[in-house]
Amino acid sequence: MTIWDAIILGIVEGLTEFLPVSSTGHLTIASKWLGLKIDDPSVTAFTAVIQFGAIAAVVLFMWKDISRYAVAWFRGLRHPEHRGEFDHRMGWFVIVGSLPICVVGFLARDIISGPLRSMWWVAGSLIGWSFFMVAAERLGSQKRPLTRITLVDSIVMGALQCLALIPGVSRSGATITAGLFLGLDRVAATRMAFLLGIPALVGAAVFELPHALDGSVGLVPVLVGTVVSFVVGYASVAWLIRFVAKHSTEIFAFYRILIGVVILILLATSTITAT
Repeated sequence: MTIWDAIILGIVEGLTEFLPVSSTGHLTIASKWLGLKIDDPSVTAFTAVIQFGAIAAVVLFMWKDISRYAVAWFRGLRHPEHRGEFDHRMGWFVIVGSLPICVVGFLARDIISGPLRSMWWVAGSLIGWSFFMVAAERLGSQKRPLTRITLVDSIVMGALQCLALIPGVSRSGATITAGLFLGLDRVAATRMAFLLGIPALVGAAVFELPHALDGSVGLVPVLVGTVVSFVVGYASVAWLIRFVAKHSTEIFAFYRILIGVVILILLATSTITAT
């Protein structure tokens, strides 16, 4: 992997990690376009590790909320009278909602980095999940703000986040869609998706870091890709929050379908190979 490869993949990661278009799917497409072996353990590890940049971006963007929840959570552990406060409960909601993907991701790690790293899976998932996104926009009541989220909401959103382990589904797409189906408004669903993504992305990045450094990638490309993903990711997060406040996420679904169809055509005509 060259430095230019790392820069391009860092840009793709930063742009797509928190948009409901599947960062893993787009990184797989970009890696294929760059001539990299998409099922190479080092390459798949690299795409997980540069998520550190996107994580840092969303933590910085939401620092006031995250620090408030963390302080309230620890305060509630020490003082029972504070356990009914929303900020304390939010701490538990994020922790509990993050457990499913940590467990499933660890148990299915060999499948995720192996058989699922196929352009057929990417194309099919991009198209298939788009219909759920459209349905959530049209059927969800979108009446509840973040302050009315419940433990059940966080568990359901956390469980749906596991589907993002399939390249092409999209972690943010899965969680935002779940939130909309549950009646959360777009901003609430998106901010909760950001929060649930932090533990999941940190866990994946830490687990894959040795594989990225020991294989065909190396330290310098990892550092470059991570820094680029941070810069681009911060702009992407800030833009998405403003966008969902006034616009439907259906536009992302239509984009996903278009990209998926193009990939299927290229695969069917043997213009590209699946791995």
